[in-house]
Amino acid sequence: MNLSSHSPFSSKASQLLSWGHWFTFANIGLVLLITLSYLAADKAPSTALGWLYMLVTWLSHTSFITFCVFVLSIFPLSLVFPYPRHIRGMAACIATLGISVLCIDAFVYFQLGYHLNLQALPEILSLIWKTISGSPAINSLIVLAIIASILSFELIVGNHAWRHLERLKGYSFPKLASSILVTCFATSHIMHIWADANSYFDITMQDNVLPLSYPTTAKTLLARHELLDMQEYKQARSLNVGPNAVTYHPPASLDVCPTQSPPVHLVIATALTEQTERLLAHPSWYHSDQLLAPTNIEDFRFNLIYGLPAYYKKPLMANEQPPVWSSRLTLSVTGMPQFDYIGKVADANIVVSYAGEGDSLPEDAPATIVIVEPDSSDIVTTTRFITNIPAFFGHSELIQISDVMTTIIAEQFKCSPLATASMLGNNVATDTLNEGVNYSRGVLIAYKKDRITLIAQDGSYKQISAKEGFTLDQKLDVPFLIQSIKRLKQFNQAPARN
Repeated sequence: MNLSSHSPFSSKASQLLSWGHWFTFANIGLVLLITLSYLAADKAPSTALGWLYMLVTWLSHTSFITFCVFVLSIFPLSLVFPYPRHIRGMAACIATLGISVLCIDAFVYFQLGYHLNLQALPEILSLIWKTISGSPAINSLIVLAIIASILSFELIVGNHAWRHLERLKGYSFPKLASSILVTCFATSHIMHIWADANSYFDITMQDNVLPLSYPTTAKTLLARHELLDMQEYKQARSLNVGPNAVTYHPPASLDVCPTQSPPVHLVIATALTEQTERLLAHPSWYHSDQLLAPTNIEDFRFNLIYGLPAYYKKPLMANEQPPVWSSRLTLSVTGMPQFDYIGKVADANIVVSYAGEGDSLPEDAPATIVIVEPDSSDIVTTTRFITNIPAFFGHSELIQISDVMTTIIAEQFKCSPLATASMLGNNVATDTLNEGVNYSRGVLIAYKKDRITLIAQDGSYKQISAKEGFTLDQKLDVPFLIQSIKRLKQFNQAPARN
């Protein structure tokens, strides 16, 4: 093949290559605008170095990814198929497809906190479906308008660059822009290497914000969501990301519930007595060894009574604030002095009591739950519970301690909206997703089916099997953990007012 400078093929290829650089340069500007949404989706840096890193990474990484797409798609097409009109059309279609995918990824990241990935495909498809089905005609028109706008932009830019190619070649600012982008690229990587070595989380917490960037680690995940104890890393700068900053904001409104159901007796026992063991053989009682609970007794009791993770224990107990759901259903707590501020109510809808050794249990009550207080040196363990409440019957999978109160209020008192609005547990009678989140002694506890993930405040983590107890050697399920953290912090933000 003749590729001399006088060859028509060489001339066309050279012209297309020059045009391709200008076409890519225009798309870098468009992509930079779109990727601003990623920066807006997360908490802003709190230091000057964090802001500088965000700026240089945004400029360099976005430009690099856009240029790579050109090199891997439009550039080889220009060499193999050097026909200007066809190349411009194909380039416009390829760029439209790529930027449309970027828009979807930006939307998913803004809503869910993670990028497009196969692991979280069901959640992503559910989000897209809910968004479109909420107002099908309007949302479909918006999507079509966005795609049409992108395609129009690509066709206009491509044709303009081709028609004015000779004049564009005379401009010198592309060399300056290229030098700036290369400098930013090198600077961002040097800063990240330094930040990673020195645990400077205001920089490393920005990992995985932009698509196809650094993968998220347990440390950066906790730092981004303000669950990392910076004192354990001896940071000179206070980022105010420790759990001490937790506040509790109750729901803006709560439904009124019918209270015709008989009272529920919820008993915490140190062990199952002979009397209780006899109940296990009776068909009207349900028994399970798969109640997941923190081993810290105060956290365990708080989870059970409030239906919330111990993440909120300090603000609620310090202010002696009863469970928010108890404004609709009366609650009485006995035998646990730390909850004396809740009080003892006669004929309460829900009675929570502590039964020590030798104490009798209300086995004749129409609705009773007996839970064995956990006794283990681990952060979290599974314990036993029995009940005669039908809502729990047949559930053979893992149950979290906060699920107990959620299920009681949702099923026994027929007040599912109250349970959903005021607690973070699952209704085991209806919820199909066997997953949940808790927080105890500074450790994030997230479970999904049989896998329990424990992430400490220092960023260390381990994953264990709930049933067998052995350690699981698997990668972190980052999308699931992000969703779990968002759920954990649901009441740490003031609810939106209508």
